[in-house]
Amino acid sequence: MGFYTCVDKETCIACGSCGALAPDIFDYDDEGIAYVLLDGNKGKALMPSILEQDMIDAQESCPTDSIKVQTKSFDQNNDCTSNNGLSIK
Repeated sequence: MGFYTCVDKETCIACGSCGALAPDIFDYDDEGIAYVLLDGNKGKALMPSILEQDMIDAQESCPTDSIKVQTKSFDQNNDCTSNNGLSIK
């Protein structure tokens, strides 16, 4: 089983926690809002297994639960700008 992730940019508060914990996964736009480097925050690219623990650590540290993780890719009906995704907390 693999994981897909994206950041709900509507709820991200640009705290910097995810990028500090998982710099190979997350970066920030010009406003400091996080996004997933792997696929431009689309949630369609399978997370490499070597980065899964970093992804989980970042999700658990996110104060606004903006990091979404699930076992299938995100699409139009299951996008990242809602309460979709599972919590590994």
